[in-house]
Amino acid sequence: MDFTFTEEQEAAREAARGVFSGVSPDDVPSPQHGPAGRPVADDFDRRLWARLADADVLGLTVPEEHGGAGLDALALCLALRESAKVLARVPLLETGAVALTLAAYADGPTRAALLPRVARGELALTAAAHGRTGHEPPEHAVEARQSAEAEGTLLDGVQTAVPWAPTCDLAAVPARTPEGRAVLALVAPSDPGVALAEQTSTNGERYAELRLDSVRVPDDRLVTHPEAAGHLARLLTTGTCAQALGLGTRVLEMTSAYVGEREQFGHPLATFQAVAVQAADRYIDLRAMEATLWQAAWRLSPVDVAVAKIWASEGVRRVAQTAQHLHGGAGADTDNTLHRYHAWAKQLELTAGPAAQHEEHLGDLLAAEAPG
Repeated sequence: MDFTFTEEQEAAREAARGVFSGVSPDDVPSPQHGPAGRPVADDFDRRLWARLADADVLGLTVPEEHGGAGLDALALCLALRESAKVLARVPLLETGAVALTLAAYADGPTRAALLPRVARGELALTAAAHGRTGHEPPEHAVEARQSAEAEGTLLDGVQTAVPWAPTCDLAAVPARTPEGRAVLALVAPSDPGVALAEQTSTNGERYAELRLDSVRVPDDRLVTHPEAAGHLARLLTTGTCAQALGLGTRVLEMTSAYVGEREQFGHPLATFQAVAVQAADRYIDLRAMEATLWQAAWRLSPVDVAVAKIWASEGVRRVAQTAQHLHGGAGADTDNTLHRYHAWAKQLELTAGPAAQHEEHLGDLLAAEAPG
Protein backbone atom coordinates (compact mmCIF):
# COMPACT_ATOMS: atom_id res chain seq x y z
CA MET A 1 0.00 0.00 0.00
CA ASP A 2 1.05 3.58 -0.67
CA PHE A 3 0.91 5.63 2.52
CA THR A 4 2.23 8.86 1.00
CA PHE A 5 -0.05 11.87 0.76
CA THR A 6 -1.79 12.58 -2.54
CA GLU A 7 -0.79 15.50 -4.75
CA GLU A 8 -3.93 17.35 -3.66
CA GLN A 9 -3.13 16.85 0.02
CA GLU A 10 0.45 17.98 -0.49
CA ALA A 11 -0.84 21.05 -2.33
CA ALA A 12 -3.13 21.82 0.61
CA ARG A 13 -0.19 21.64 2.99
CA GLU A 14 1.92 23.92 0.79
CA ALA A 15 -0.89 26.44 0.45
CA ALA A 16 -1.33 26.55 4.22
CA ARG A 17 2.42 26.72 4.81
CA GLY A 18 2.69 29.66 2.40
CA VAL A 19 0.07 31.66 4.31
CA PHE A 20 1.33 30.77 7.79
CA SER A 21 4.92 31.56 6.86
CA GLY A 22 3.93 35.21 7.17
CA VAL A 23 2.87 34.81 10.82
CA SER A 24 5.37 35.55 13.58
CA PRO A 25 4.73 33.79 16.91
CA ASP A 26 6.40 36.76 18.62
CA ASP A 27 3.44 38.87 17.48
CA VAL A 28 0.87 36.48 18.96
CA PRO A 29 -0.68 38.11 22.05
CA SER A 30 0.51 36.44 25.24
CA PRO A 31 -1.72 35.61 28.23
CA GLN A 32 1.22 36.63 30.44
CA HIS A 33 1.32 40.19 29.09
CA GLY A 34 -2.19 41.31 29.97
CA PRO A 35 -4.63 41.39 32.89
CA ALA A 36 -5.13 37.98 34.50
CA GLY A 37 -8.27 36.23 33.36
CA ARG A 38 -8.86 38.55 30.41
CA PRO A 39 -8.68 37.53 26.75
CA VAL A 40 -5.59 38.55 24.81
CA ALA A 41 -7.79 40.06 22.07
CA ASP A 42 -11.44 40.72 21.32
CA ASP A 43 -11.43 38.73 18.08
CA PHE A 44 -9.45 36.14 16.18
CA ASP A 45 -6.95 37.24 13.52
CA ARG A 46 -9.26 38.58 10.78
CA ARG A 47 -6.42 39.62 8.47
CA LEU A 48 -4.98 36.11 8.57
CA TRP A 49 -8.48 34.73 8.00
CA ALA A 50 -8.79 36.82 4.84
CA ARG A 51 -5.41 35.58 3.58
CA LEU A 52 -6.49 31.99 4.18
CA ALA A 53 -9.63 32.63 2.14
CA ASP A 54 -7.62 34.20 -0.70
CA ALA A 55 -5.33 31.14 -0.74
CA ASP A 56 -8.37 28.78 -0.84
CA VAL A 57 -7.33 27.17 2.45
CA LEU A 58 -10.76 27.77 4.01
CA GLY A 59 -12.37 25.79 1.21
CA LEU A 60 -10.21 22.68 1.62
CA THR A 61 -13.03 20.62 3.13
CA VAL A 62 -15.84 22.22 1.10
CA PRO A 63 -17.08 20.04 -1.82
CA GLU A 64 -16.13 21.18 -5.30
CA GLU A 65 -19.75 21.86 -6.28
CA HIS A 66 -19.85 24.48 -3.53
CA GLY A 67 -16.62 26.23 -4.48
CA GLY A 68 -14.10 24.25 -2.44
CA ALA A 69 -11.40 21.66 -3.01
CA GLY A 70 -13.44 18.69 -1.79
CA LEU A 71 -10.61 17.28 0.32
CA ASP A 72 -10.78 15.16 3.46
CA ALA A 73 -9.76 15.15 7.11
CA LEU A 74 -6.16 14.33 6.18
CA ALA A 75 -5.84 17.57 4.22
CA LEU A 76 -7.41 19.55 7.05
CA CYS A 77 -4.96 18.03 9.53
CA LEU A 78 -2.02 18.89 7.28
CA ALA A 79 -3.14 22.52 7.27
CA LEU A 80 -3.78 22.50 11.03
CA ARG A 81 -0.29 21.16 11.71
CA GLU A 82 1.16 24.15 9.85
CA SER A 83 -1.14 26.57 11.69
CA ALA A 84 -0.03 25.37 15.12
CA LYS A 85 3.65 25.83 14.34
CA VAL A 86 3.07 29.60 14.36
CA LEU A 87 0.20 29.70 16.91
CA ALA A 88 -2.27 30.93 14.30
CA ARG A 89 -5.24 32.60 16.01
CA VAL A 90 -8.02 31.50 13.65
CA PRO A 91 -10.93 29.01 13.93
CA LEU A 92 -9.57 26.87 11.11
CA LEU A 93 -10.14 23.64 13.03
CA GLU A 94 -13.74 24.40 13.95
CA THR A 95 -14.69 25.80 10.54
CA GLY A 96 -13.04 22.95 8.66
CA ALA A 97 -14.55 20.24 10.88
CA VAL A 98 -18.05 21.71 10.71
CA ALA A 99 -17.77 22.09 6.93
CA LEU A 100 -16.75 18.43 6.57
CA THR A 101 -19.68 17.38 8.73
CA LEU A 102 -22.16 19.49 6.78
CA ALA A 103 -20.80 18.13 3.50
CA ALA A 104 -21.33 14.57 4.72
CA TYR A 105 -24.65 14.81 6.57
CA ALA A 106 -26.57 18.07 5.92
CA ASP A 107 -29.44 18.39 3.48
CA GLY A 108 -28.79 19.84 0.04
CA PRO A 109 -30.31 23.29 0.72
CA THR A 110 -28.27 23.67 3.92
CA ARG A 111 -25.06 22.76 2.14
CA ALA A 112 -25.82 25.12 -0.73
CA ALA A 113 -26.64 28.01 1.61
CA LEU A 114 -23.61 27.73 3.92
CA LEU A 115 -20.67 25.95 2.32
CA PRO A 116 -19.95 28.43 -0.52
CA ARG A 117 -19.79 31.21 2.09
CA VAL A 118 -17.35 29.14 4.15
CA ALA A 119 -15.07 28.70 1.15
CA ARG A 120 -15.10 32.45 0.47
CA GLY A 121 -14.27 33.27 4.08
CA GLU A 122 -17.62 34.93 4.70
CA LEU A 123 -18.64 32.53 7.47
CA ALA A 124 -16.51 31.71 10.49
CA LEU A 125 -17.82 28.64 12.28
CA THR A 126 -17.19 27.31 15.75
CA ALA A 127 -18.38 24.22 17.58
CA ALA A 128 -19.63 23.35 21.05
CA ALA A 129 -17.74 20.20 21.98
CA HIS A 130 -17.50 20.13 25.77
CA GLY A 131 -21.03 19.84 27.11
CA ARG A 132 -22.02 21.59 30.31
CA THR A 133 -18.90 20.67 32.30
CA GLY A 134 -16.34 19.35 29.83
CA HIS A 135 -16.78 15.81 31.18
CA GLU A 136 -19.88 14.61 29.35
CA PRO A 137 -20.97 13.93 25.77
CA PRO A 138 -21.82 17.38 24.38
CA GLU A 139 -25.20 16.30 23.00
CA HIS A 140 -26.31 15.40 26.55
CA ALA A 141 -26.05 19.04 27.64
CA VAL A 142 -28.70 20.42 25.27
CA GLU A 143 -32.28 19.25 24.67
CA ALA A 144 -33.84 19.63 21.22
CA ARG A 145 -37.64 19.60 21.16
CA GLN A 146 -40.23 20.35 18.54
CA SER A 147 -42.09 23.62 18.85
CA ALA A 148 -45.86 23.42 19.26
CA GLU A 149 -46.46 27.01 18.15
CA ALA A 150 -44.26 27.42 15.07
CA GLU A 151 -41.86 25.68 12.73
CA GLY A 152 -38.37 24.81 13.86
CA THR A 153 -36.68 23.14 16.79
CA LEU A 154 -36.26 24.62 20.27
CA LEU A 155 -32.97 24.21 22.12
CA ASP A 156 -32.46 24.38 25.88
CA GLY A 157 -29.18 23.81 27.70
CA VAL A 158 -25.62 24.95 28.25
CA GLN A 159 -22.35 24.33 26.40
CA THR A 160 -19.09 25.47 27.95
CA ALA A 161 -15.78 26.58 26.43
CA VAL A 162 -16.97 27.40 22.91
CA PRO A 163 -13.98 28.93 21.07
CA TRP A 164 -14.43 32.49 19.79
CA ALA A 165 -18.20 32.14 20.28
CA PRO A 166 -18.81 35.91 20.59
CA THR A 167 -17.24 36.63 17.19
CA CYS A 168 -17.97 33.57 15.04
CA ASP A 169 -21.05 33.64 12.82
CA LEU A 170 -22.50 30.23 13.67
CA ALA A 171 -21.84 27.61 16.33
CA ALA A 172 -22.50 23.93 15.68
CA VAL A 173 -24.29 22.70 18.82
CA PRO A 174 -24.88 18.98 19.42
CA ALA A 175 -28.19 18.24 21.12
CA ARG A 176 -30.43 15.31 21.98
CA THR A 177 -34.14 14.86 21.37
CA PRO A 178 -36.50 13.52 24.05
CA GLU A 179 -36.36 10.19 22.19
CA GLY A 180 -32.58 10.09 22.62
CA ARG A 181 -31.60 10.92 19.01
CA ALA A 182 -28.55 13.13 18.47
CA VAL A 183 -28.92 16.18 16.23
CA LEU A 184 -26.63 19.04 15.28
CA ALA A 185 -27.96 22.60 15.31
CA LEU A 186 -26.33 25.72 13.87
CA VAL A 187 -26.88 28.58 16.28
CA ALA A 188 -26.03 32.24 15.76
CA PRO A 189 -24.91 34.31 18.78
CA SER A 190 -27.60 36.83 17.85
CA ASP A 191 -30.47 34.32 17.90
CA PRO A 192 -33.17 35.15 20.46
CA GLY A 193 -32.64 33.14 23.61
CA VAL A 194 -28.86 32.85 23.21
CA ALA A 195 -26.73 34.21 26.05
CA LEU A 196 -22.94 34.20 26.16
CA ALA A 197 -20.97 34.17 29.41
CA GLU A 198 -17.40 35.28 28.77
CA GLN A 199 -14.63 32.74 29.36
CA THR A 200 -10.89 32.86 28.72
CA SER A 201 -8.89 29.85 27.58
CA THR A 202 -5.52 28.80 28.97
CA ASN A 203 -3.77 30.41 26.01
CA GLY A 204 -5.72 33.62 26.51
CA GLU A 205 -8.26 33.33 23.71
CA ARG A 206 -11.85 34.53 23.92
CA TYR A 207 -14.19 31.64 24.71
CA ALA A 208 -17.74 31.65 26.03
CA GLU A 209 -20.28 29.54 27.82
CA LEU A 210 -23.25 29.21 25.47
CA ARG A 211 -26.61 29.30 27.25
CA LEU A 212 -29.71 28.36 25.26
CA ASP A 213 -33.19 29.23 26.46
CA SER A 214 -35.87 28.06 24.01
CA VAL A 215 -33.68 29.06 21.06
CA ARG A 216 -35.60 28.43 17.86
CA VAL A 217 -33.50 26.87 15.09
CA PRO A 218 -35.05 26.75 11.59
CA ASP A 219 -35.04 23.47 9.72
CA ASP A 220 -32.35 24.68 7.31
CA ARG A 221 -29.95 25.01 10.26
CA LEU A 222 -30.62 21.59 11.74
CA VAL A 223 -28.76 18.41 10.80
CA THR A 224 -30.83 15.41 11.87
CA HIS A 225 -28.59 12.58 10.70
CA PRO A 226 -27.78 10.51 13.82
CA GLU A 227 -24.07 10.25 12.93
CA ALA A 228 -23.43 13.98 12.43
CA ALA A 229 -22.71 14.96 16.05
CA GLY A 230 -20.35 12.04 16.66
CA HIS A 231 -18.57 12.63 13.37
CA LEU A 232 -17.99 16.28 14.27
CA ALA A 233 -16.65 15.34 17.71
CA ARG A 234 -14.13 12.92 16.20
CA LEU A 235 -13.02 15.49 13.64
CA LEU A 236 -12.48 18.12 16.33
CA THR A 237 -10.47 15.71 18.46
CA THR A 238 -8.36 14.56 15.53
CA GLY A 239 -7.73 18.14 14.44
CA THR A 240 -6.60 18.98 17.96
CA CYS A 241 -4.08 16.13 17.67
CA ALA A 242 -2.79 17.67 14.44
CA GLN A 243 -2.33 21.01 16.17
CA ALA A 244 -0.49 19.31 19.03
CA LEU A 245 1.85 17.64 16.54
CA GLY A 246 2.58 20.92 14.76
CA LEU A 247 3.21 22.80 17.99
CA GLY A 248 5.38 20.02 19.40
CA THR A 249 7.41 19.83 16.21
CA ARG A 250 8.18 23.53 16.32
CA VAL A 251 9.01 23.48 20.04
CA LEU A 252 11.48 20.64 19.57
CA GLU A 253 13.10 22.55 16.69
CA MET A 254 13.45 25.60 18.94
CA THR A 255 14.92 23.48 21.72
CA SER A 256 17.40 21.74 19.40
CA ALA A 257 18.60 25.08 18.09
CA TYR A 258 19.01 26.47 21.62
CA VAL A 259 20.96 23.54 23.10
CA GLY A 260 23.14 23.48 19.97
CA GLU A 261 24.20 27.08 20.57
CA ARG A 262 24.14 27.46 24.37
CA GLU A 263 27.40 26.45 26.00
CA GLN A 264 28.23 25.20 29.49
CA PHE A 265 31.81 24.44 30.59
CA GLY A 266 32.98 25.29 27.09
CA HIS A 267 30.75 22.78 25.31
CA PRO A 268 27.31 23.06 23.65
CA LEU A 269 24.50 21.72 25.84
CA ALA A 270 23.56 19.33 23.05
CA THR A 271 26.79 17.38 23.61
CA PHE A 272 25.77 16.43 27.16
CA GLN A 273 24.28 12.96 27.34
CA ALA A 274 21.43 13.91 29.68
CA VAL A 275 20.33 16.67 27.30
CA ALA A 276 20.61 14.47 24.21
CA VAL A 277 18.59 11.68 25.84
CA GLN A 278 15.76 14.03 26.81
CA ALA A 279 15.62 15.50 23.31
CA ALA A 280 15.62 12.00 21.81
CA ASP A 281 12.74 10.93 24.04
CA ARG A 282 10.70 13.89 22.88
CA TYR A 283 11.49 13.05 19.24
CA ILE A 284 10.05 9.58 19.89
CA ASP A 285 6.94 11.20 21.38
CA LEU A 286 6.46 13.22 18.20
CA ARG A 287 6.82 10.18 15.95
CA ALA A 288 4.21 8.32 18.01
CA MET A 289 1.93 11.35 17.85
CA GLU A 290 2.35 11.49 14.08
CA ALA A 291 1.68 7.79 13.48
CA THR A 292 -1.47 7.75 15.60
CA LEU A 293 -2.69 11.05 14.13
CA TRP A 294 -2.67 9.87 10.53
CA GLN A 295 -4.33 6.59 11.51
CA ALA A 296 -7.10 8.56 13.22
CA ALA A 297 -7.48 11.06 10.36
CA TRP A 298 -7.67 8.24 7.83
CA ARG A 299 -10.20 6.06 9.64
CA LEU A 300 -11.96 8.45 12.06
CA SER A 301 -12.96 5.46 14.17
CA PRO A 302 -13.61 6.05 17.89
CA VAL A 303 -10.77 3.71 18.90
CA ASP A 304 -8.17 5.32 16.61
CA VAL A 305 -9.21 8.83 17.62
CA ALA A 306 -8.94 7.96 21.32
CA VAL A 307 -5.47 6.47 20.84
CA ALA A 308 -4.31 9.56 18.91
CA LYS A 309 -5.59 11.92 21.60
CA ILE A 310 -3.88 9.94 24.37
CA TRP A 311 -0.53 10.31 22.60
CA ALA A 312 -1.18 13.94 21.65
CA SER A 313 -2.12 14.99 25.20
CA GLU A 314 0.80 13.25 26.86
CA GLY A 315 3.26 14.04 24.08
CA VAL A 316 2.64 17.76 23.72
CA ARG A 317 2.85 18.18 27.50
CA ARG A 318 6.17 16.32 27.70
CA VAL A 319 7.64 18.22 24.73
CA ALA A 320 6.71 21.58 26.24
CA GLN A 321 7.97 20.67 29.70
CA THR A 322 11.27 19.36 28.38
CA ALA A 323 11.71 22.50 26.31
CA GLN A 324 11.18 24.67 29.39
CA HIS A 325 13.67 22.57 31.32
CA LEU A 326 16.39 22.58 28.66
CA HIS A 327 15.99 26.31 28.04
CA GLY A 328 16.66 26.93 31.72
CA GLY A 329 16.05 30.49 32.86
CA ALA A 330 15.52 31.64 29.28
CA GLY A 331 12.50 29.38 29.01
CA ALA A 332 10.84 31.05 32.00
CA ASP A 333 11.33 34.55 30.59
CA THR A 334 8.08 35.94 29.21
CA ASP A 335 10.10 37.86 26.63
CA ASN A 336 11.01 34.48 25.16
CA THR A 337 8.62 33.07 22.55
CA LEU A 338 8.65 29.69 24.28
CA HIS A 339 6.22 30.69 27.02
CA ARG A 340 3.51 31.26 24.40
CA TYR A 341 3.98 27.71 23.11
CA HIS A 342 3.79 26.38 26.66
CA ALA A 343 0.39 28.04 27.20
CA TRP A 344 -0.92 26.74 23.88
CA ALA A 345 0.44 23.25 24.63
CA LYS A 346 -1.52 23.13 27.88
CA GLN A 347 -4.64 24.27 26.05
CA LEU A 348 -4.24 21.53 23.43
CA GLU A 349 -3.51 18.90 26.07
CA LEU A 350 -6.90 19.52 27.70
CA THR A 351 -8.99 20.39 24.63
CA ALA A 352 -11.39 17.58 23.70
CA GLY A 353 -10.38 15.74 26.87
CA PRO A 354 -7.07 14.94 28.59
CA ALA A 355 -5.28 11.62 28.17
CA ALA A 356 -6.92 10.01 31.22
CA GLN A 357 -10.40 10.71 29.86
CA HIS A 358 -9.58 9.08 26.54
CA GLU A 359 -7.89 6.14 28.25
CA GLU A 360 -11.14 5.49 30.10
CA HIS A 361 -13.12 5.91 26.88
CA LEU A 362 -10.76 3.56 25.05
CA GLY A 363 -11.21 0.96 27.76
CA ASP A 364 -14.99 1.17 27.38
CA LEU A 365 -14.71 0.80 23.59
CA LEU A 366 -12.44 -2.22 23.82
CA ALA A 367 -14.61 -3.84 26.47
CA ALA A 368 -17.66 -3.39 24.26
CA GLU A 369 -15.85 -5.13 21.39
CA ALA A 370 -14.67 -8.05 23.50
CA PRO A 371 -16.55 -11.34 22.96
CA GLY A 372 -19.05 -11.98 25.71
